[in-house]
Amino acid sequence: MRRFSQRNSLVTLSDINITPLLDLAFVLLIIFVITTPLLEKGLDLQLPSISGQTDKQVRKSDIRTVEVNPQGQYVLDRQRLSLDQVLRSLDQTHRGNPNLVVDIRADKNARVELLTDLLDRCQQMGMNQISVRGNPRPNTP
Repeated sequence: MRRFSQRNSLVTLSDINITPLLDLAFVLLIIFVITTPLLEKGLDLQLPSISGQTDKQVRKSDIRTVEVNPQGQYVLDRQRLSLDQVLRSLDQTHRGNPNLVVDIRADKNARVELLTDLLDRCQQMGMNQISVRGNPRPNTP
């Protein structure tokens, strides 16, 4: 009687199982979908309510957002910086892009001096397109 040779057990598989690769791709996709919105927001701020019209449309590449928290810290591009460092960065950007819009998000519990210092120094440097935003008020009759 002929015995099976061991040669058959050493044959390599020529098929690639892509199921684990697809599982990994879907998990990564889900992770990126969940974390992407979290990257847009730098600080958890309580913006004051405002009323008024919406402004003209501006390209997203022309906007630099500065956030001010109640502890007196400034955040530009998700980096905590001093006021002087923020102004240097904004000045460099303004020199390269005269359409720069400085969008300021200040917590309603932050000291007013923090906001006014930033506004005054931006205007002294020639940045005239400054936006201070808040949450819209609910419509009350």
